[in-house]
Amino acid sequence: MPPPADIVKVAIEWPGAFPKLMEIDQKKPLSAIIKEVCDGWNLPNPETFSLQNADSTNFYITEKNRNNIKNGSILRLTTSAAQMAQQLHERIQSSSMDMKLDALKDLANSSRDITFAQEFINLDGISLLTQMVESGTDFGDLLSFTLTAFVELMDHGIVSWDTFSVAFIKKIASYVCKSAMDTAVLQRSLAILESMVLNSQDLYQKVAQEITIGQLIPHLQGTDQDIQTYTIAVINALFLKAPEEKRQFDEDNVNILDCPLTEMAHILAQKQLRSIILSNVIRSNKPINDEMAHQLYVLQVLTFNLLEDRMMTKMDPQDQAQRDIIFELRRIAFDVECESNNSGSIEKRKSMYTRDYKKLGFINHVNPAVDFTQIPPGMLALDNMLYFARHHQDAYIRIVLENSSREDKHECPFGRSSIELTKMLCEILKVGELPSENCHDFHPMFFTHDRSFEEFFCICIQLLNKTWKEMRATSEDFNKVMQVVKEQITRALTIKPNSLDQFKSRLQNLSYTEILKLRQSERMNQEDFQSRPILELREKIQPEIMELIKQQRLNRLCEGTCFRKISSRRRQDKFWYCRLSPNHKVLHYGDLEESPQGEVPHDSLQDKLPVADIKAVVTGKDCPHMKEKGALKQNKEVLELAFSVLYESDEYLNFIAPDKHEYCVWTDGLNALLGKEMTSEFTRSDMDTLLNMEMKLRLLDLENIQIPEVPPPIPKEPSNYDFVYDCN
Repeated sequence: MPPPADIVKVAIEWPGAFPKLMEIDQKKPLSAIIKEVCDGWNLPNPETFSLQNADSTNFYITEKNRNNIKNGSILRLTTSAAQMAQQLHERIQSSSMDMKLDALKDLANSSRDITFAQEFINLDGISLLTQMVESGTDFGDLLSFTLTAFVELMDHGIVSWDTFSVAFIKKIASYVCKSAMDTAVLQRSLAILESMVLNSQDLYQKVAQEITIGQLIPHLQGTDQDIQTYTIAVINALFLKAPEEKRQFDEDNVNILDCPLTEMAHILAQKQLRSIILSNVIRSNKPINDEMAHQLYVLQVLTFNLLEDRMMTKMDPQDQAQRDIIFELRRIAFDVECESNNSGSIEKRKSMYTRDYKKLGFINHVNPAVDFTQIPPGMLALDNMLYFARHHQDAYIRIVLENSSREDKHECPFGRSSIELTKMLCEILKVGELPSENCHDFHPMFFTHDRSFEEFFCICIQLLNKTWKEMRATSEDFNKVMQVVKEQITRALTIKPNSLDQFKSRLQNLSYTEILKLRQSERMNQEDFQSRPILELREKIQPEIMELIKQQRLNRLCEGTCFRKISSRRRQDKFWYCRLSPNHKVLHYGDLEESPQGEVPHDSLQDKLPVADIKAVVTGKDCPHMKEKGALKQNKEVLELAFSVLYESDEYLNFIAPDKHEYCVWTDGLNALLGKEMTSEFTRSDMDTLLNMEMKLRLLDLENIQIPEVPPPIPKEPSNYDFVYDCN
């Protein structure tokens, strides 16, 4: 007969004694269980003891988390969290440097546990740590462990970031500004500044007054990628929280506040931030890790978002300065003709202007300013056209004159094309959207030029003109041409070119003819046989294929996945791992110190969840951790990767998948375990792929074509290349 569900069998350790095997009744108060354990070892004052997990986490067992105790768990009897907090609170104030250092090490380690953190914070421990930092008497390891403990305690979200003094902020900023600083101290200081900026608008103002881009740049020029990552994270945080009208960095000796948005690109160029990141980070010898890739992606997104203001600004047809830009486009394109247009009647000049505006490809030939009242792309399209005309003048003149000499129906309208292309590029680069929490999709080529978006446009407008000619398009084909150009651009971006020249070379290979070949090839690979016998055969073998997919999903769950813990402070190197047991009956999970290289053994994962206890799997906004207040709730990308396993009455195991593929694998696998249908987009895609492959193999079999069980051996390289083919 199986034991009652409320009884769990555990081992309990106590230093200097043999472990005690006992059964814990989960209905009994935890204090009664601790008293029973203490009585067994004749330990007085059971109220000063607690139980904790005997693993790498050493987290305390409380009434809230006691349901996580599973059969076979190893626990440890130890000093209660309140007693431990009181002892460490006293020890870190010791006059002995060695005792103080040991106490700070223990504090940094214990502060990861929210139970201990709450007790230490109740003793006003955060204030004590900030006073120790402000005093400036601690250096090296003492300061490093002090800051580590502070970061761990603040990560729990118990204390508001708005409570810190200007003196503390100045001290943390001073550690960042010093040229020679202990790496661990610098890393923690950068992490604290990032959290201050992201979690408090008031602290953003104070931090921005203490830190300049010039002071952060030396940290990017070092070789420590973690320091570089934290530095870019601080820059991104300052950038992200800056008010719209002040989202700008400043000179070396001026703070980050009060700079207009329009000067951003100019200041970034002055600080050479882009070129420093390019040479010291992107093109360094070290591979870029996921966190650095994310921060570069965030910086890329925030930089492109500077274009949003111009993208959403309509042109004022009555604004003479804006109209002068259109006149400048006309002057550059038809310089010789303009010189002869200085005389003559007003009607004649209007006629000439209308003719030239038609040649420039505007929709409204009389008043082209009207073309730029559509948002997006608004004035951004006109900015791009002017940049192209001034910086790539020969190409601009060639495109305009080339099209003005064609028949009307075959001309590629430069004005209309530029407006639609600018809108398309903004969609591709998601200009105006906030960065995703889990995306690493940065493009090195955008860090190779101070005006990367404008150069991107210049390459693409020439591509559009080339594709137009290859398609022999007319005005009726405009939308078709734009679709082909979008496909050319997105395909070229998928290989992540290292430079704009590489991007241009890739586009040269993606001609209209090549796009047609690729489409045809993909169409053949996705071919769906529609004859009745084929459809009947597909339907017959579909359950077999679905079972194959199910087994693959369950095998992937058995291998397991590393999940990142995410909170309001994004940069956290905290991980946990979950995997299914080989018999498909138990989910093993537990915290990790670092991201694993390969699979994590079952016995190193301290927590278990029987599959039989799982009640349901929920996704997206139905997940408990997505209903909580915080930054995650507002992030669409994170919402799409969230899922939870509900078990017992109100318990749940929360997940945020590293990517969409892992999300589909886990939701499919968990649904398969519960006997429910697998409905993810990857299941449908895999089903189509495997069905088509199986159908083709069976059709080959009907033709008596023998398919070998193993691939043929790779031919050996000939020792002698001196041979010819005998045509006879």
